[in-house]
Amino acid sequence: SLTLEKDKFYILATKERIRIPIELSAEMVPFSQHVGELRAHYAGFFDPGFGYGNNGELKGAAGVLEVRPHETITVYDGQPICLMEFFRNAENPRVPYGSA
Repeated sequence: SLTLEKDKFYILATKERIRIPIELSAEMVPFSQHVGELRAHYAGFFDPGFGYGNNGELKGAAGVLEVRPHETITVYDGQPICLMEFFRNAENPRVPYGSA
């Protein structure tokens, strides 16, 4: 477990590896308001190809969470703190994330 103190700023990484295919984009959204007053991210958008590569050759990458709790809270190993919402892109990017 990890105790996050009220109004302190933390940078955490996801335990799970994230892969976003090039035809999709994704955004972190709050998991539950019942987890406590915890903002799970400040820039939670994932570009097409994040952890994926051009043709799925990458095996995923950790997502980085910028966290500032509004009350002292303890998080536990494996505890969900956000959900991923996926969006289909109007067209595939010419250069997927990380391929430049």
